[in-house]
Amino acid sequence: MRNNQAGEFVRWESQFRSWVTPTGAAGPSGEGGFKAEPGRYHLYVSLACPWAHRTLIYRKLKGLEKVISVSVVNPIMPEESWLFGNYPGATADHVHGYHQLAQLYRRVKPDYDGVVTVPVLYDKQRDLIVNNESSEIIRMFNEAFDEWGEPTVDLYPTPLRGQIDEINAYIYERINNGVYKAGFARTQHAYETAFDQLFEALEQLEQRLETTPWLVGDRPTEADWRLFPTLVRFDAVYYGHFKCNQKRIVDYPNLWAWLRALYRQPGIAETVNMDHIKTHYYASHLFLNPTGIIPKGPAIDFLSTKGMQRYA
Repeated sequence: MRNNQAGEFVRWESQFRSWVTPTGAAGPSGEGGFKAEPGRYHLYVSLACPWAHRTLIYRKLKGLEKVISVSVVNPIMPEESWLFGNYPGATADHVHGYHQLAQLYRRVKPDYDGVVTVPVLYDKQRDLIVNNESSEIIRMFNEAFDEWGEPTVDLYPTPLRGQIDEINAYIYERINNGVYKAGFARTQHAYETAFDQLFEALEQLEQRLETTPWLVGDRPTEADWRLFPTLVRFDAVYYGHFKCNQKRIVDYPNLWAWLRALYRQPGIAETVNMDHIKTHYYASHLFLNPTGIIPKGPAIDFLSTKGMQRYA
């Protein structure tokens, strides 16, 4: 974790930025040579991490479970790295049998000195990390593997891309990363600035959803699915653990209905593991929660249909 002199949280930039494409041609960044093929790529994720959660959602919605294999790290993250196995729902490293995800980073780049993050999209054929930036991995999943997945599902439709990009930028700065800017702030001013921006943004989205069921267009798009992992964690973690406690998501009628509508999309509930989510934050961030005690609550009924008439 990094903070600047003002005490503001500063997120590390992802270091691996190549793209898988249908032909293997270079994508918007990085080098080429990563052609979409079934069984070639492996995804490393944490069920606790909202950034990794995006990629699991796309893997599900695009029908890529048999195309892209996956390994799941332990939700408790010691300072040195994510670990594999030894927790219900976590798995071994199915490719190399490593104990730490850091070993994979050092395998492909022995001098790597950045942060070891998830998700990681790894090319088993070339023995390289293709990409560890979630916003780019989901766009690869959206279109590169359509020969084997669900080509009729397009979460980044061309006519809506400008609108999606615009709202993504707003939501990332104030909400996706905003909860971390509040939770990891090191001064009162930095915390309050992030807090105010976060709840101003939530109020704006609440008003937006007053007149439309989805953030952009007439069906869920990338904009919705990038916001969903943050808000599904909000009441259980960010509200208390990150001191984002002005209002819960259940206190916003439109956002709460929107969140439950996405949760009820086929296959999405199985990507949400609240045990991993709560265990990771409360047992890993001991500088915020020194006892490591994991709260039993809150009880959140994502399957409630109250106030969801527009999504019927």
